[in-house]
Amino acid sequence: MTFRFVHAADLHLDTPFKGLTATDDLVAEALRDASLDAFDNLVQLAIGCKAAFVLLAGDIYDGESRGVRAQLRFLRGLENLSSANIKVFVVHGNHDPLGGWSAIRQWPAGVTIFGHSDVECHSVQCDGQTLANVYGISYARQDVTENLSLRFRRRNGDGLHIGLLHCNVGSNPEHASYSPCQVEDLARAGMDYWALGHIHRRPSEHPRNPWIVYPGNLQGRSPKPSECGPKGAVLVEADSTGIRSVEFAALDQARFVQTELDIARVGDLAGLRQELVEMADHLRQEHGERLLLVRIVLSGSGEVHSDLTAGRIDELLADLRREYDPRRPILYWESIADRTVPELNLSAIRDRGDFLAEVLRYSEALGIEEQRIQEFFAQHLADLNRLPSGLREELELLDDREVLSRACTRALEMLQQEASE
Repeated sequence: MTFRFVHAADLHLDTPFKGLTATDDLVAEALRDASLDAFDNLVQLAIGCKAAFVLLAGDIYDGESRGVRAQLRFLRGLENLSSANIKVFVVHGNHDPLGGWSAIRQWPAGVTIFGHSDVECHSVQCDGQTLANVYGISYARQDVTENLSLRFRRRNGDGLHIGLLHCNVGSNPEHASYSPCQVEDLARAGMDYWALGHIHRRPSEHPRNPWIVYPGNLQGRSPKPSECGPKGAVLVEADSTGIRSVEFAALDQARFVQTELDIARVGDLAGLRQELVEMADHLRQEHGERLLLVRIVLSGSGEVHSDLTAGRIDELLADLRREYDPRRPILYWESIADRTVPELNLSAIRDRGDFLAEVLRYSEALGIEEQRIQEFFAQHLADLNRLPSGLREELELLDDREVLSRACTRALEMLQQEASE
């Protein structure tokens, strides 16, 4: 018998959106409801495809102090799934451990909330046939550092065997190492499919023996790279022999997009604005009827580089926001990041034999070894919290080598300007 199930994780219902420089009233209203609307989309996906069950792999809420609005919206969604005879299996993760306050004492029929004491196993039946056996365990507290995957062991029984867990496989550096484990640990448990949560950036490929799947989070939450792009859940088709297909379904209501514009062919700020306006139209066509929050990264070198002072970029950003406020779908310019560089002749600078040449040689030597870079940043940027918020957020989006390269270029530009005055 062929059947389908839906796997989602990291709903973060009623999440506060982080890292936004500003929002107008229309954007703020849309963002407040985005995570809840994305969950409604998830419910409709499961009902529309006649899923046998839904798996929710942790971080249903954004924190232990769960809001009433989020809990009631979650309950209504589960009631709709129950009315459609779709079972739901839920584990809790580091953001929403079981110790948090709950406004709900009784769950709809067919809803299983896994406890934290040990791994439980529940089966899904259809017409007397076992479709799947779902194993799961929740977090009792936020800081679970135990490798919970080691508690999973396949039991005897027909149907698929599915592990439901919130964990960090392979020590992904983008997320805290809660319930850390390795692929080998998951393989030894004997599951056919691992329905995982915790990692927000959905990988392009999933291991298949067994299937180890992160669907990513349901709704992006900030302009960070791991939060950008399409967000949603996976729709899985299976039968008694195993998994047939795993397909991603975009369900997000608001989408963070980061895109790059090379300024090489841009002559002035008016030309830059026109390029951005045209880019906005392409983004709307590409991403459909949803709120877009766009971060533009300006790169390369060209005539307009010298015009890109902080104040002028802020004015350009404000002008772009005014232009698109009344249009639908809403496209909100979240920020403009200037990563352009002056047109420097590095070969000529190296041959000069002066202080500029020494700065260039020092930075290039520093960038050769990773350890030297780390030591340099530990000495000079040990506490990012002491920096202005805009600069701190910008640095967090770059790796150390890129920060070093940009700092060197900026220093050379300033020194060269000073020498020419």
